[in-house]
Amino acid sequence: QVQLVESGGGLVEPGDSLRLSCAVHGTTLAYYALGWFRQAPGKEREGVSCLASYDSNQYYGEPVRDRFTISKDNTKNTIYLQMNSLKPEDTAVYYCGADFFCGPDIFRASANVEIWGQGTLVTVSS
Repeated sequence: QVQLVESGGGLVEPGDSLRLSCAVHGTTLAYYALGWFRQAPGKEREGVSCLASYDSNQYYGEPVRDRFTISKDNTKNTIYLQMNSLKPEDTAVYYCGADFFCGPDIFRASANVEIWGQGTLVTVSS
């Protein structure tokens, strides 16, 4: 059984950086597409970034492009989301997701995710 465990959320100020981690249990990183999604209060869940299993490309949603970076460490079976220049509108619960089609339309990929982590809260506020 695949299990995703997120960590690293917290309260930061605008302009700060934060790194989220998603430990993957029960499978290797190469087997599924993996990615990050977020859900702000009162809003639908949206795709943030993903790593495609078929070509290892990275894809980003437009709101985070050039500020966030997704990466992976195969030795730790963990993926990361480095978030820089954080804005108040980045405030959300961030979820790790697996087993979906990762491509340029990551922003709308939430409905296709088969496996979810429990989420970690990121609050950006002064």
